[in-house]
Amino acid sequence: MSNVEVGSIVEGVITGITNFGAFVEMPGGQTGLVHISEVADTYVKNVKDYLKENDKVKVKVINIQEGGKIGLSIKQADPNYKANKKHKHHSRKNDISFEDKLAKFMKESDEKMAALRKNTESKRGRGNNRY
Repeated sequence: MSNVEVGSIVEGVITGITNFGAFVEMPGGQTGLVHISEVADTYVKNVKDYLKENDKVKVKVINIQEGGKIGLSIKQADPNYKANKKHKHHSRKNDISFEDKLAKFMKESDEKMAALRKNTESKRGRGNNRY
């Protein structure tokens, strides 16, 4: 049925853009979907910030479902794409341990509570002097 194979990289044209991705017409008239998570190697909030209709794009075929739906990726078609890059970002971002984050939160919380108590007590103190 399909003349494209999983893993192949082809050039296509953007035929439609939705809030969840972009439709690409490939050689032979087949259409596939580039999910929003496969548009770029970074967080994509709006597909239209990266693509527009009639753009020519290189896509990698990442899956073909039983019903013939074709899953495509623009970011994986880039020869410089590293599949594990995403995980490396997370590990760098999370170098601070949970215990350190919790300790920082507790310290800040205690400081805020102390300031709130002090503010509340000073208001009560003024109120008692009026009677």
